[in-house]
Amino acid sequence: MGALVPGRSGLKGRTRPGGPAPGPPKTQKAEPPRGPATGSAWLEDDAPRVVLIARNQHGYANLCRTVTDAHLESDRGTPRLRWELLERRMDGLFVLLGDDSPVARLLDAGRHDAAAAEARRWADLVGPSSLLVGVTHHLAAGDDARARARFALADRLGLRAVANQAPRYLDPRDARVADVVDAVRQQVPLDPRHSSRRNAEGYLKTPAQMARVFAERPDAVANAGWVAERCRVDLGLGRLRVPDLAGGGGEPDAELRARCEAGVAERYPRVTPEHLGLLERELAMVATLGLAPYFLTVAEIVDRIRSKGILVACRGSAAGSIVTYALRISDVDPVAHDLVFERFMNPSRDELPDIDIDVESARREDIYRDLLDRYGDDRVACVCMVETFKARMAIREVGKAIGLPANEVDYVAKSFPHVRAGDVRAAMDHLPEMRGLNLDGGQLGLLFDVVERMDGFPRHIALHPSGVLLADATLRDLVPLERSANGFAMAQFDKDDVEALGLCKLDVLAVRMLSSMSACVDEVSRTRDEQLDFERIAWDDPDTYELIRSTRTLGMFQIESPGQRELVGKFQPEHLSDLVVDISLFRPGPVKGDMVGPFLQRRLGQSKVVYPTRCWNGRWARRTG
Repeated sequence: MGALVPGRSGLKGRTRPGGPAPGPPKTQKAEPPRGPATGSAWLEDDAPRVVLIARNQHGYANLCRTVTDAHLESDRGTPRLRWELLERRMDGLFVLLGDDSPVARLLDAGRHDAAAAEARRWADLVGPSSLLVGVTHHLAAGDDARARARFALADRLGLRAVANQAPRYLDPRDARVADVVDAVRQQVPLDPRHSSRRNAEGYLKTPAQMARVFAERPDAVANAGWVAERCRVDLGLGRLRVPDLAGGGGEPDAELRARCEAGVAERYPRVTPEHLGLLERELAMVATLGLAPYFLTVAEIVDRIRSKGILVACRGSAAGSIVTYALRISDVDPVAHDLVFERFMNPSRDELPDIDIDVESARREDIYRDLLDRYGDDRVACVCMVETFKARMAIREVGKAIGLPANEVDYVAKSFPHVRAGDVRAAMDHLPEMRGLNLDGGQLGLLFDVVERMDGFPRHIALHPSGVLLADATLRDLVPLERSANGFAMAQFDKDDVEALGLCKLDVLAVRMLSSMSACVDEVSRTRDEQLDFERIAWDDPDTYELIRSTRTLGMFQIESPGQRELVGKFQPEHLSDLVVDISLFRPGPVKGDMVGPFLQRRLGQSKVVYPTRCWNGRWARRTG
């Protein structure tokens, strides 16, 4: 289901040539400035809205593409849909004329003939059987008359009138939370004049409750069930959708094998049975999972990044694969380091294998633009992330809405650590630093009641810092897109939704150290006329390790923090494998498990190394060495 706003060139301000005007003419006013200080003019809009409901798979694809068109062809933040776009993509959709529709507004203005003409225009567009007249009744003053007007229109034109409760919340007790959310969204104080709610009836009612509300017209509830029964949309959750953006034209498995065999021969001066056996095992796994096009696509993307002179490196479990090493996605030799391929990809994993690549932070947007230019935003899009209300943000927004003094709200918000909004009272009860502050009283009690109910509420969507969605030409049939603040096509689904749909995601992580290294190469070339090649630098340079052991590691990636400088001083690394162990030790698990001290004592010979071994009777024994 999706609510769409017809644009000014479509239904707002005028109608299709020859059709009725949606309301009395209004005096033209200059458009108000948009920004947080302008209140409701910033986020609210009085444009008419209709609701589109996907009836089948084709209808869902049309719905996604229609939402995408409304966003990408309008100014960011103010999506508008022209009538011409609606005409193109109405197959497989129901159109629900709710309270915000132009038809309902004409009825409420007493212009019944104009409302009928407008409804006929929609019936001509989608067909009478797909046009629904929504009837909302919240048991408020005037709802009886409004409901009867909508039923009369539907009966007059032979359309289905459906019970449309338009719920805002699950529980009537959350009505005040809805008011606060409205005030926060509009950036206005909490006041009855800013609320569209007339009572607390806008909650999700049970079928029995709806039957009582529409006792006079039980067919409205039956019609709602009729619509629901005819909506058959299968999103294919869990189905794998592997893109073939590289477009080799041949059989992906055969092409991947050929490239990997050539890559192994190039990477290893002497190819051994161990190399070939590992490659065969991995290629068989890739073929079983149908992921050959994905590996070829990622390899092409990494090659394009390198061809632009951008430093790129693979991180995470993907570095344990000889396939990624042969394709030059990764520069880590999995055989030399005895890495485990199954940690990266195996049939028992619930999620797709995830390849993460590090790039220069200063060039990340250049990479996004190149991918969109190369493959098009109908195949590639950035992933969004949904920003939700955490404790501090919720306290600030709710406190401002209910009119608490700004300095008091600021003090309360800063008193909390970074916790979920639903944990504010638990934090006050259990965190030592919050005891004795006496925050939960008076108006603050109301504040915390609302803040707790807003736990996990979405605040806005933003561009994910690294996720890039890779798909085929059906991308816009599955995912609606919009523009990010910096102009990139961005999926309205977050990374979890994308993975549930079986779409492939590539994480392009911005690393400032890579930008610093690139700047260093340019500076050496400028000042010394020397060309540094990182692939030709020795891994066992003794002067480098002497510098590291001195703990003067500021500016050295991953070993520059105060804790790491202390650890390398005690560890005294002598070669690359020591640095691998050092970085592995400096993780939350080993640190919290008190594993660092015992390891250093045994490394320095201050205590014996103890190995667990299994005795003949199946019991564990300890052997020292």
